[in-house]
Amino acid sequence: MTPILTEHYKAIIESIGEDIHRDGLKDTPQRTAKAMQFLTRGYSQNLDDIVNGAVFDSDISEMVVIKDIELYSLCEHHMLPFIGKCHIGYLPNGKVLGLSKFARIVDMFARRLQIQENMTTQIADAIMSAVNAKGVAVVIEAQHMCMMMRGVEKQNSSMTTSVMRGMMRDRQATREEFLQFIRH
Repeated sequence: MTPILTEHYKAIIESIGEDIHRDGLKDTPQRTAKAMQFLTRGYSQNLDDIVNGAVFDSDISEMVVIKDIELYSLCEHHMLPFIGKCHIGYLPNGKVLGLSKFARIVDMFARRLQIQENMTTQIADAIMSAVNAKGVAVVIEAQHMCMMMRGVEKQNSSMTTSVMRGMMRDRQATREEFLQFIRH
């Protein structure tokens, strides 16, 4: 944990009018700094380390779909959380990726200051790169605290983003098959 980050949180707490010495806040700057490092740990990760050789030869040519991968991220505009789920589909091209690696890839990009639109693209491109897939589809559905807790304060709002690559984009029937999978 960086002392600089702790000092900045101390200054923020004091600048909103709180007493940094009261019991409930004594250790808050250190805890907040530690939490922020955890919430942004994606900056210290890279695709090669995440995949860690878990790419396997396979003759499968049919679509593989992984649904409902939870994600927690921080909006880069207000540093407030957005929470949701990611659905991934891909068409193998002689290689498949270990199942847990999909969640790790999602987390790597979610654990950065982020906007949902960019994260969707980053996940799709990372999977294409990792397995040289014939096609990749990523759909993210999330609720954004920056829209729910402040500003327009719309509690039931959510955002859906999608990115299609390769055959998932070029073939409507393939795209529809993926979308049908994630609806159930």
